[in-house]
Amino acid sequence: MDALEKVLSTPKNLQVLYEDNHLIIVNKRPGDIVQGDKTGDRPLSEVVKEYLKEKYNKPGNVYLGVVHRLDRPTSGLVVFAKTSKALPRLNKLFSDKKAKKTYWAVVKDAPIKSADTLIHWLKRNPKQNKSYAHEKEVPDGKKAVLDYRMLKALNTYFLLEIDLKTGRHHQIRAQLSAIGCPIKGDLKYGFPRSNKDASIHLHARKLEFLHPVKNEPLTILAPLPKDSIWDACS
Repeated sequence: MDALEKVLSTPKNLQVLYEDNHLIIVNKRPGDIVQGDKTGDRPLSEVVKEYLKEKYNKPGNVYLGVVHRLDRPTSGLVVFAKTSKALPRLNKLFSDKKAKKTYWAVVKDAPIKSADTLIHWLKRNPKQNKSYAHEKEVPDGKKAVLDYRMLKALNTYFLLEIDLKTGRHHQIRAQLSAIGCPIKGDLKYGFPRSNKDASIHLHARKLEFLHPVKNEPLTILAPLPKDSIWDACS
């Protein structure tokens, strides 16, 4: 089957990429929701709590702080704080743009330039849960900046690497769509058909930052999901 298997994270299959006393970094599967929302589905934050509770045989509640989020259909790196000391430091690190985030995206058409910086003003429509990219400044629009470069031409798709400069709602999805390169499976932003498991081919691939307590540089790489398209990218 070409589509990704519809497997969500559980305490037993959780893909932990890094863990110490202060933080835990996991590889989110497409379909995992990072934090609870109106769907009532079990969030990844609760799965990680249960994983820690079982691993360390902890009585009572487990502390876990959500540092940042990924869209539900997206896969890749998510950082959680394990201590109240680490959480505000990680929050500041991310809000000050001191965490370098690199994404991989599989898109329908090749961009005109093989590498470029995209600058748009994104305006969010909460009712649609969608952001619209404008080339010029608009009222209530937020400036969105990313760099991209083409890594590989696949049989019918193209692999882009994205260096995210700002963290806006659906930023990569909206900006790539605006230049005629919707992400595979992303119906909301102009791809003609959905993936069978409702994922999109957007993956938070790499994260680089200084450890909030140890002050040592960390570089974490997230393995790609398993399907024929991602397999062709590696």
